[in-house]
Amino acid sequence: MAKTSAPEVALPKARSNWEILHRALRYFRPHWKIATANMACALLSLVFSFAFPQVTQFIIDDVVGHHEISLLTPAIMALLAAYLARDFFDSLRIRVNSIFEQDVIYDMRGEIYGRLQRLPVQSFDKTSSGDLMTRVMDDVTAVERVVIDGFEMGVISLVSVLAVGTILLFKNAELALYVVVPVPILIIGTLWYTKAAHARYRMQRLAAATMNALLSDNLQGVRQIKAFGQEDQEGARFAVYADALRRRSLAVMNLWSIYSPAMNFVGSLGIILVLIVGGPLVVSGRMTLGELVGFIFYLPLFYDPIGRLHRLNQMFQAARASSERIYDIIDTTEEGANRQNAVALSQPVRGDVRYRNVSFSYGTSIDALKDITLHARPGQMIALVGPTGAGKSTLVNLLLAFYQRSAGKIEIDGQDIDRVTIESLRGAIGVVSQDVFLFNGTIRENVLFACGDATDEDVFAACRAANCHEFIQALPDGYDSRVGERGIRLSVGERQRISIARAILKNAPILILDEATASVDTATEHLIQEALQRLTSHRTSFVVAHRLSTVRHADQIIVLRHGEIVERGTHAELLKRDGLYRMLCRTQDETYLDGDMGRILSFASSNVPKTMAAEHER
Repeated sequence: MAKTSAPEVALPKARSNWEILHRALRYFRPHWKIATANMACALLSLVFSFAFPQVTQFIIDDVVGHHEISLLTPAIMALLAAYLARDFFDSLRIRVNSIFEQDVIYDMRGEIYGRLQRLPVQSFDKTSSGDLMTRVMDDVTAVERVVIDGFEMGVISLVSVLAVGTILLFKNAELALYVVVPVPILIIGTLWYTKAAHARYRMQRLAAATMNALLSDNLQGVRQIKAFGQEDQEGARFAVYADALRRRSLAVMNLWSIYSPAMNFVGSLGIILVLIVGGPLVVSGRMTLGELVGFIFYLPLFYDPIGRLHRLNQMFQAARASSERIYDIIDTTEEGANRQNAVALSQPVRGDVRYRNVSFSYGTSIDALKDITLHARPGQMIALVGPTGAGKSTLVNLLLAFYQRSAGKIEIDGQDIDRVTIESLRGAIGVVSQDVFLFNGTIRENVLFACGDATDEDVFAACRAANCHEFIQALPDGYDSRVGERGIRLSVGERQRISIARAILKNAPILILDEATASVDTATEHLIQEALQRLTSHRTSFVVAHRLSTVRHADQIIVLRHGEIVERGTHAELLKRDGLYRMLCRTQDETYLDGDMGRILSFASSNVPKTMAAEHER
């Protein structure tokens, strides 16, 4: 089986405990009232739990010791009332905590999803969708646990330790000193676990993200997997990453298996010390049996919270690893952050587009575009042609401000696109691409994606203009037919025409058509071409094309090779030259001789640098 590399998942920036806590607790601010109610219920439940040791001491010393059997019923009723109050407030705490928890999760997921929507396009070039889904779902839940449950657990545990410690000190200071003997050992153990666990949790979250990235990739490519009969191979590949997650999870739990029992054992030493010292005190008469039993019953209320603090530490280390992944997204600079003083494009937009000495690189030493200068006048069609990797799609992506050029300037109606708002820039541009993306909804919803407040008549008119109204009406549910994931229930040509309808409904003055007629049959191409003629009428259009027959009537044809403009002119003008465009035309018309093929390959394709530009060319 051919080996394939793992999905790319970046290791997040390491952050301090204080930074994680400080940033996590800010989610309390909008919900401080319900957070206060939650804490109040937890504290009241804790207070009533203190009744059991005290009532037990009373029963042993006063009821049994003094033979006051008449006091037994009131004592039992008081204990029952305390238990009832404790559990009532605990039930109320669970209800309030659940509301608090879901509100915070809603806020956190909303924030991270909103930030994802506003990240620059290049942020997604090296981050898989599966990894991002893991951050939005699993990592947010892990952080939420320490924000909600962890904060409550921490506060209540500290209050319980301090309160019970004070009670024990007043009850018997000598025994209380033996109770705190294990505490320094517990603190040292906590510091050791914190240092050892963090790295393991980080690797566990990385393994989970990698596995989810592979799962997402394979689910989207399931048809290719089946077509090539790679089910067993991909199953084996998934097993490798699932095993990596299993091993890293075991590494976390193995550490916990040492830490947790060891801390419990150290805590139990305190109880043993109390029995060793307290027994003789009772025998000597310096302490009653009820006092000793009540003292011992308070000890779980002292050591159990310490144990919960250990579990809180485990929870915090897991959340710390997850929060680092979340904050990597939140701290990424938003798209358009350098446009604080940007203004909207002047209306109405005429569509006069100029590229002035534009260069661009995908982070390599080789430019994907070099010194591009062109002028598209309002209403003109500009065709971009050339071999794969020449920079055609990169050129139009710069117009959409998907990437920041390294040199030069792009203007629309004389305004530098770096100084206009992203919303107004992209609002003025419609896009129809070869790789049509339809959302997993209805046809109506996908067309309305361009203009949410359009009427049904507007939608129908756009679909008629795109030559897709008739086939939509022939579907069982018409415009309410669901298209499936990425529009899989429709043919390529049907998806393409729906995307054209979407662009028509947007009614943008500038259009980008990126291989809009590729991968369809001749009859469907004819329908699409008719729709595109209506769409491009009176609009400035940039047409990326490999089928040169579709751009013969363009006002200007730009021929690109290795990121540079090597020819420009009309179809007729370029045919008169013995250049790349003429050779490409002869190739597609199949009129070249054997010797011509060698010239074409040598001229158009030889020595093409293997750059990131080729990877971005669609």
